[in-house]
Amino acid sequence: MAIIKGIEDTLDEAVGRFAQRPLRRPVLVNSIPKGGTHLLRNILRMFVPVDQHHDRDFVQIPNMHLHLDAFDPRAPKLAAAHLLFSDQSLANIRYARHILLVRDPYDWVLARARFFVSEEFDQENIRHLKTPGLYSAEALMNMMIFGVHQKSPALIDIFTHNAAAWLGTGVHLVRYEDLVRAVSRVDQPDGEAFFLALLAAADIDRPDDWKERVVTGADRKRSRTARENLRLPAGLAFPDVLPDAQKALVDFHAPGLRALLGYT
Repeated sequence: MAIIKGIEDTLDEAVGRFAQRPLRRPVLVNSIPKGGTHLLRNILRMFVPVDQHHDRDFVQIPNMHLHLDAFDPRAPKLAAAHLLFSDQSLANIRYARHILLVRDPYDWVLARARFFVSEEFDQENIRHLKTPGLYSAEALMNMMIFGVHQKSPALIDIFTHNAAAWLGTGVHLVRYEDLVRAVSRVDQPDGEAFFLALLAAADIDRPDDWKERVVTGADRKRSRTARENLRLPAGLAFPDVLPDAQKALVDFHAPGLRALLGYT
């Protein structure tokens, strides 16, 4: 069982500063792990009353039976998930507005590698990856692509079941990179159009102060898993851009995936 640590979540205090209207339908923010879920969820939280935040845990297949109340149309909630595509998942979330967040596999490899070796993440069977000097950054990136044998799944398995399989089922697709760009351009027409579509997908009316809410929710200082808030082992550094060798390995391992998700 993985344990996520990090800074305390204090965003509810900020949510309370804004006038809120109740959700009309359950909203599910679903994504691949390390896809930018906290950013999207934190932004949407700014438009939803605190008592409608389903924040006990991220919904996943192993714990889904404990979170069925998140998708009750009689008591709508905003929930976040890393939910695999399955018959049971589809049945349980059938009343929810489904927003699916994906990330460029190239960038995802780096984000996942940083997170796995950070002090903010702990999983007993792969704890040894944090040992200083034992694994190079390049070796760790390859493990993110091909998986850690019998301990952690490969890139293609995660993207297949957490992302690709959901396409064409009525989801509102959001690319992490588009989200980040829209946050930086809230004063521009393209940024406004992005968030207008996002709120419409969640069946949330856009308030006049929407820009302030977006900027507040997107504050990286409040994110437990933002890159700058991760503490890495001494002497280990990852590049800002995935090296060409690892890009080629992603393309070999998952041909067509980036194009399917809209990355060219």
